[in-house]
Amino acid sequence: MPAEYIPIVIFLVLATLFPVVTLLAAKLVRPSSPYAAKLRPYECGIEPESDSRGRYTVRFYIIAILFVIFDVETIFLFPWAVQFKTLGVFGLIEMLIFLGILVVAYIWVYAKGALEWV
Repeated sequence: MPAEYIPIVIFLVLATLFPVVTLLAAKLVRPSSPYAAKLRPYECGIEPESDSRGRYTVRFYIIAILFVIFDVETIFLFPWAVQFKTLGVFGLIEMLIFLGILVVAYIWVYAKGALEWV
């Protein structure tokens, strides 16, 4: 094995051992006295009304997916903003087309009612 890889191997070994040793030490040191009250879900001192592992409505996932899709546009906007002067008119037109497509997509999502919560 070449000498250049020795620090990488040491780092990987330590990165693997540190969490394992920490978890084992915590398991050995902590007090363990399980009883029914400790195993129940805790909701700010209020008795839970239903099972804590309830099902989410699909609307949460739709909103999350839409957030990711429309948030990815910032990945393209930041480099464009940094290089705005060097790109010139072509870069401006290109970004306006990109933003136009996003606006059309946003209007379509709004028209389909995906953003209405009730």
